Amino acid sequence: MNFPSRQNLPNRVILTGMDVNKMIAELRQEREQIEEAILSLERLARGQGKRRGRPPAWLKAAQGEPVAAAPKRRGRPPGSKNKPKEEAAG
Repeated sequence: MNFPSRQNLPNRVILTGMDVNKMIAELRQEREQIEEAILSLERLARGQGKRRGRPPAWLKAAQGEPVAAAPKRRGRPPGSKNKPKEEAAG
């Protein structure tokens, strides 16, 4: 009979010399961690109501909304101070 070598079987698991009980214990532990993660995500999803206030800039960018490049200037426009009376009146 011609048996394939181990290098030619990348998708098959070879159980020779492995402790199956240890593998089962590790898989159960991983399953518990996954279940905890799912519960946490479900709690987050339930608790998300309408948020108050403006979202942070990084969240706006992540949602695809345009973010203003620079904030608007407040106060007088530049060059409006100390104009001669002739220009201000007319």
